[in-house]
Amino acid sequence: MASAARTTGVVYERRRPEKTTLYEIVRDNVETLYGAIDDGAIAVRIPKHAKKEIEAYLDCGLLCRGFARLRCERCEESRLVAFSCKGRGFCPSCLGRRCVPRRRT
Repeated sequence: MASAARTTGVVYERRRPEKTTLYEIVRDNVETLYGAIDDGAIAVRIPKHAKKEIEAYLDCGLLCRGFARLRCERCEESRLVAFSCKGRGFCPSCLGRRCVPRRRT
């Protein structure tokens, strides 16, 4: 890691969505919400695409849900990069990435 910091001045640090308040609230309460809807306690219907977004958010950025190993050919340092959900509606990280315009080089 030190060699990458010397050459670029930037050190990669994996974001940790599992430590955010939003992630904890969604993880701890999503099954309760689904159960209340199924029991009729809440008169709301969640569309399938919205459920997919929420469930994908819970897998986003977690190494245990999938990752790629990247290796620098120059310094041979390797990193694990967790897969993202690439969501457009719920995940703050992926939504923010899509909102930022790409720079063309």
